[in-house]
Amino acid sequence: MGELQVEINTSIVPVIDLRYFGDSDYDKLREACEEWGCFRIVNHGMSPNLMAEMKETVRCLLDRPMEIKRRNVDAIAGSGYMAPSAINPLYEALGLYDLGSPEALSSFCDQLDASPHQREIIEKYAGAVHELAMDIGRKLAKSIGLDSDLFKGWPCQFRINKYNFTPKSIGSSGVQIHTDSGFLTILQDDENVGGLEVMDKNGEFLAVDPWPGSLLLNLGDVAKAWSNGRFCNVKHRVQCKEASIRVSIASFLLGPKGEEVEAPSELVDDEHPRLYVPFSYEDYRKIRLSTKLQAGEALELVRARVSLNSC
Repeated sequence: MGELQVEINTSIVPVIDLRYFGDSDYDKLREACEEWGCFRIVNHGMSPNLMAEMKETVRCLLDRPMEIKRRNVDAIAGSGYMAPSAINPLYEALGLYDLGSPEALSSFCDQLDASPHQREIIEKYAGAVHELAMDIGRKLAKSIGLDSDLFKGWPCQFRINKYNFTPKSIGSSGVQIHTDSGFLTILQDDENVGGLEVMDKNGEFLAVDPWPGSLLLNLGDVAKAWSNGRFCNVKHRVQCKEASIRVSIASFLLGPKGEEVEAPSELVDDEHPRLYVPFSYEDYRKIRLSTKLQAGEALELVRARVSLNSC
């Protein structure tokens, strides 16, 4: 099937149309990252059939018996099966550490007894999302005047989420307020059930309604540190709006593997002193887990000795 064509409509967050992406769109992309830390992309080239089949596959995997889902073990902390917890009692998820790795994809499918057809869909989706993550990464780098292949080789984590909303849970939180720990998140949201909210620069939460066919992208803590504070690590949450099962698919471009997160020298000068000391993504993730600082506050613990203006 041909490229997905989605027309631009009104949206709370900025919208980037990849079909006609040109020189002027780099400024629009940079502004979205600086002001919002999130944006929608439309006409991204991912087949609507593939997106629909992946959503169906995800629903099947999340309906597996608990003993099968628990086979989905962590490669790094938080990368495998996440059962409902006291903090997030309505939420569960399955995960894969690096969707760019054929071996990791095969292991993930083995753990969950995926059928040959489901394996094919997962592999196609992973390939498409990984290619898209690299493309957006190149565009983000170019938007601030940097080399376009800076994110090649960064692991891209995959997580499929299920929210078990009931009549009693309406008005409650599906997932607590948080920022993502990595660089970039690509989200295929539930096309029917809303609930996602993002915080604007005034500290107010705004509902981000479902938009079938589009993908929502947001920046995390690594993006803020890597950009030397230029990009915003957007706070977000999921609220229960209706008694329904809500399913989403998230892919996270994390950070450099075996190297440290550090703002490129081109982004550091007398007017923009270095805001964060170099750190490894894994060390930073451990800091977030051990301190339970999940909404960007952990960046203060890797801050250089300069004044930090939060975005």
